Amino acid sequence: MPSPGPRPRRVVLSGGERARHQARARGEAVAYRDVIRSRVLLALDADPSPSAAARAVGVDVKTVRKWRDRFLAEGFPGLADRRRLGAPATFTSPQRCAVIGLACGKPADAGVSCRTIWTLSSLAEAMASGPVEPVKMSRSTVYRILDGADLKPHHTRMWLHSPDPLFRERVADVCGLYTNPPPEGTVVLCMDEKTEMQALGRRFPIREAAPHRRRRVDHHYRRNGTRKLLAVYNPHTAEVYGEMRATRTAADTVAFMEEVARRTEGKVVHIVWDNLNTHKDGPDERWTAFNARHGGRFRFHYTPIHGSWMNQVEMFFGILQKRVLKGAVHNSVEELDADVLAFLDHWNRVERRPFRWTFTGYPLQIGDRAA
Repeated sequence: MPSPGPRPRRVVLSGGERARHQARARGEAVAYRDVIRSRVLLALDADPSPSAAARAVGVDVKTVRKWRDRFLAEGFPGLADRRRLGAPATFTSPQRCAVIGLACGKPADAGVSCRTIWTLSSLAEAMASGPVEPVKMSRSTVYRILDGADLKPHHTRMWLHSPDPLFRERVADVCGLYTNPPPEGTVVLCMDEKTEMQALGRRFPIREAAPHRRRRVDHHYRRNGTRKLLAVYNPHTAEVYGEMRATRTAADTVAFMEEVARRTEGKVVHIVWDNLNTHKDGPDERWTAFNARHGGRFRFHYTPIHGSWMNQVEMFFGILQKRVLKGAVHNSVEELDADVLAFLDHWNRVERRPFRWTFTGYPLQIGDRAA
């Protein structure tokens, strides 16, 4: 005699549905929750009793009824997890926006003294005094709010904008000298100074690297003076000429350029350099007088303000820094001079090769001189 109570709702799977659930129930790359739900429906297809299906699958009878009813009402899509609302939000939207607003400003503007950059702790303290209303937040809560807004107030990225109103014109002028071979009897030279090169000695000898041991340098050092390198670099031949000096005054620059003029006798010389005050006419009109002494054969081209990257001699200075100065020991300025000048000689004899300059400048537009 059948047991009293309502008759169970019957799950009848079609051939395609049965095959699909059998594949999910056996699948190795299927989430376990999906395996269980397919096994429940396969058990109900064989026996409509929820309790029998619960015993066969090893779950609670309430779980069987839940997925049976979902499948009968919505079909296969009903077996997917539904969005869960979760617990009510601890903090309101205005409070979360207040954290972001604080992080986008300066600590001093929020009344936080003796701090220039926000930290999680200082933001939590500022929220405790409350721009909207006092609210106590943990550091982890502040972190989650900032992370959700992709906001990192403790990170800094360097940024530089050239205020030069002739930025595009100067870039085009310099790039034209680099990308177009100079005519016969003309030479292009990039000039600049590498200053404050320190002759650093060591109190104790350096221990060179060995297997399983890095090169060791004692942190004690001796300052043995500084030197300046005045140099010109030919972007078409990669030849470098330089002089080591103790100072970098206008008189030093003029004396150096006199030697450059002697080495380029009879040629028209295009000089590319930056806007340093010693590179421009002073009250004595030094460069006008210099050019007059040499028959007006010098043409001066200025890189844009904050545009020293346009000067190719800076690229050579980077090589010099890595090859000669980084990690070096110089017990006197004379040793430093000798090493730098030896590298210039080695470069000219062995390694000189023009840089592949491919940047041709920006398109010039009438009325648009913005960088």
